[in-house]
Amino acid sequence: ALVYRDGNLVSGSLEALVQHMVPTEEYYPDRAYLFAFLLSARLFIKPHELLGEVCALCEHQQNLNGEGGKERLHRFVPRLVQLLAEWTETFPYDFRDERVMGHVRSITQKVAAVDAAARQEVSALLQNLLLRLTALERYEEGLARLATEAATEQLTQVDITELCPSATVLAQQLTHVELERLSYIGPEEFVQAFAKESPHLETSFKDMKKTRNLESYVQWFNRLSYFVATEVCKHAKKKQRVRVVEYWIETARECFNIGNFNSLMAIIAGLNMSPISRLKKTIGPIFCDFQWSKVQSAKFSILEHQMDPSSNFSSYRSTLKAAMWRSAGATDERQRIVVPFFSLLVKDLYFLNEGCSNKLPNGHINFEKFWQLAKQVTEFIAWKQVACPFEKNPRVIAFLQASPVLTENTLALASFECEPPDNNPEKERYKALNLTVKKMMRGKDEERMEDRQWTKVLPGRPT
Repeated sequence: ALVYRDGNLVSGSLEALVQHMVPTEEYYPDRAYLFAFLLSARLFIKPHELLGEVCALCEHQQNLNGEGGKERLHRFVPRLVQLLAEWTETFPYDFRDERVMGHVRSITQKVAAVDAAARQEVSALLQNLLLRLTALERYEEGLARLATEAATEQLTQVDITELCPSATVLAQQLTHVELERLSYIGPEEFVQAFAKESPHLETSFKDMKKTRNLESYVQWFNRLSYFVATEVCKHAKKKQRVRVVEYWIETARECFNIGNFNSLMAIIAGLNMSPISRLKKTIGPIFCDFQWSKVQSAKFSILEHQMDPSSNFSSYRSTLKAAMWRSAGATDERQRIVVPFFSLLVKDLYFLNEGCSNKLPNGHINFEKFWQLAKQVTEFIAWKQVACPFEKNPRVIAFLQASPVLTENTLALASFECEPPDNNPEKERYKALNLTVKKMMRGKDEERMEDRQWTKVLPGRPT
């Protein structure tokens, strides 16, 4: 049974909720309900099992295998095709699972047999799905190549300020990266991330093909922070480091103006890393209004205030609401851009999930919780569907994503090379880092020697 309060669905058994999404010749589920249920049902039933149940109910209720009334079937079939179309459009990654596709092929063959006019719609549906999944495969292969390039190349002396002299243009290229990576995150990935962390849930995603675009996007944020710090510390001359810091502050301001809050926060995080913030002798004397201890420059302090974590990021949340309001009424594509601070979005969804029980004491699914979850994810979908209006610079984008960055230890070491340690804790840290890096380099040399030895003993190719 389904339970309503003030006309709103608040709970129900899994069986009743599944039945509620099944169309008939006279009924089609509300679109908001369909999205909320498809998003959250995977916490209780795997997508292939859900589609199997839906298909079985349709076959039984409409007698697709028998001689059902043709007029009734002609009214029902378009609704079933619409259901499949909405599912494949909103949650296409579910259909990477061959078990899901098995159900799709089975039900569409039966639909086409009873209503020849539906064949064209079914064919278009499957073609669009194939295009989406092929694009996803290419994107994931591209991410893997970028990761390999970044791990194998040597640290370059190319300066980002020379490759892209304009901070405005760099902010635009960062927005290209952000929006592309956002666009490939499936809404279900948020729910599946919760499922991975909860051993008590009734479903497991271990046997499903993994889609890790959410995790890849979080890694991009970390990479950008380290990239910013690397670009500062790789310069031996003080004057160059100061110029790069100024450049990143201008880039952060431009990101803020665009509405790209994720890149903004990553830049701020990079400039606040201890290997950068400790460079007081380098930056202090040149920037009389820019000291890394207590008094920040006017530009940087304004940006930091916007991303201040106090009061649960209240400043940022106010700014985000203003950006959403601007986006909702915009006719210019540039005004529509909203790239949220992604880690905070994930945190909000996580606490929403953790703060409310999935099931009520009577065993019903708590659908009030899933309405709230769907509402927040729907906002995310609107953000990720915005096309980036700025001119693309492939060379800059490749540099941002694939150029090597220093690790935590090598970044700290580079900072000490820029400005020697000036107190005992820093001196101890410097000694420890030198030992760690030497051990690491020694290990790599031993690996190379082993590789050469194996190459000598391996048999040659037959002639």
